[in-house]
Parts: sequence; C-alpha cells; structure tokens
Amino acid sequence: MASSKLIIALATVAASLPVSAGAQAPAAPAAARYCMRVEAETGTRIESVQCWTRDEWASLGVNVDVDWPKEGVRILA
Repeated sequence: MASSKLIIALATVAASLPVSAGAQAPAAPAAARYCMRVEAETGTRIESVQCWTRDEWASLGVNVDVDWPKEGVRILA
C-alpha cells in the first residue's frame, strides 16, 4: 500500500517537471517552416502562430532550438 502511494507521488512530481534543458526543435529539411506561438500584439490578448524557416527565425533574433520546446506548435515540411 505504501509503495503504491510512493509510486503515485513520484509520477506526479515527474509529470510536473519542466521540459529538459537538452530539448530542441526536431530536425527537418532546410525549407521546412517551424510554427511557434508569438506574443500578442499591443491592443489584443490573442496569441498568434507564425511559421518561418530556421533562417527566417534567426534573422528575427529567434533561436529555434531554444524556443521550440516552449513555443513550438508544428513543422510544415
């Protein structure tokens, strides 16, 4: 009985831990577009999703490998 409570407690803690720091964006062809959530513009609370290639994100100052685990939605290949 006590061991099942311990297992449930450990599973709950593990599920609440943040994504590993080693996580990064999945590999995809160079022309693939990475879709990520972007902060809402001034005057609205509606968050948008933008899809750009790795190079386009980099030109905007975004590191896809760092931001993908938090903001990534999908990849369009």
